[in-house]
Amino acid sequence: MSTRREFISNTSKAVVAGGLVTLAEKGDPVMIENKFIHHVYFWLKNTGSKEDKAKLIEGLTKLSKVKTIKTFHIGQPADTNRDVIERTYAISWFCLFDNGADQQSYQVDPIHLKFVEDYSHLWSKVIVYDSVDAK
Repeated sequence: MSTRREFISNTSKAVVAGGLVTLAEKGDPVMIENKFIHHVYFWLKNTGSKEDKAKLIEGLTKLSKVKTIKTFHIGQPADTNRDVIERTYAISWFCLFDNGADQQSYQVDPIHLKFVEDYSHLWSKVIVYDSVDAK
């Protein structure tokens, strides 16, 4: 039997992204609902440059400070290899917003505009996938 303090501690570990995911039975998937998902893929001009990759990650970390972003993830291609997997990008940027208005606010936020100004010289290509709940 756990103490109240242990229960609260364990429960807080199970809550993700500021309350987006609620406590679920172990192994049960949790659906993200009523959110705006913004996923960006970057291809670097200097594809093998570790310095440019680190600089872009630095910029995305700064970008994460935009107030309307609820959660974010900076990623790179996983070590998977199947015909349907796109692995040519260098860095991916996933962020979650409460709604489309918050995402629009992000687009004109001074932090986002500064990110584009300071880091756009690093990439040769960007693809954005925005999505909302399927009805």
